[in-house]
Amino acid sequence: MIVRDKVVVVTGAARGIGAGLVKRFQAEGAQAVVAADLDGEGAKKVALESGFGRKVDVGSEADIKRLVDETMERYGRIDLFCSNAGIFIPGGIDAPDADWLKMRDIHLLAHVYAARAVLPGMLARGDGYLLQTVSAAGLLTSLESVIYAVTKHAALGLAEWLSMTYGDQGIKVSALCPQGVRTDMLMQDPNNFLVEGSVSVEQVADSVIEGLAAEKFLILPHPEVAEYFRRKANDHDRWLRGMRRLRAEVMAKK
Repeated sequence: MIVRDKVVVVTGAARGIGAGLVKRFQAEGAQAVVAADLDGEGAKKVALESGFGRKVDVGSEADIKRLVDETMERYGRIDLFCSNAGIFIPGGIDAPDADWLKMRDIHLLAHVYAARAVLPGMLARGDGYLLQTVSAAGLLTSLESVIYAVTKHAALGLAEWLSMTYGDQGIKVSALCPQGVRTDMLMQDPNNFLVEGSVSVEQVADSVIEGLAAEKFLILPHPEVAEYFRRKANDHDRWLRGMRRLRAEVMAKK
């Protein structure tokens, strides 16, 4: 997909990767870029003149449907829906149910709600694109949060299923899987081991534009993630042993 003249929706758009995507899509000449975020005022500031901004709780199907309906009323279609909102809550297996449910809603159900809302229109046209921000944790893991690892794996599974099921009907799907990105979420902990080797929001946006143009399923701002994923698949037991060592090293520095 070439973004020029397209109608695009981005969730989690007030800051971080989402704000970077909105700005880049605007610069690429999109017809309209709709910015959605729980921070509605932040979303409106990012949207500027290229579309509109709205306060949206992506964990609410009703909110997602209202966003899609309003966009359709204004522009007649949605070409690209970027389901990008995300949070990070550290925790082990004993993390409170409330944390599990919150991350489930944002990292998985938000993508489900978006697909339910936009697929009918896209299928009727025989054309549409779903970009889902998954994270390298969906391919690999998270050392400090089992909830993040599990919900991101689930998001990747959903993206694969959507591509498999609707790919022959004109629906393209990409999973954006960065490792460390220099956003507030990462930089609030300067000792996070992902800070080293992290990329800027602008670099992520570059990868997205390239990945959309090539219609690649996996968009990897960190190319090395592909090699890590290959090693995991080739010898899962060896990979797990290595991850145990890495986790021990990281936790020892906390």
